[in-house]
Amino acid sequence: MNRRKKINSILKKKAKKANAKKAPPSNKPRYIAKAERVEEA
Repeated sequence: MNRRKKINSILKKKAKKANAKKAPPSNKPRYIAKAERVEEA
């Protein structure tokens, strides 16, 4: 793998991670453990 390609792939990975962090949190409800569910009921 040549140097340019390697640098490019590293930059792409970094950009992907930064983009994932920037994304708004999903509206999926937080997982509730079985024990907590029993306590609530």
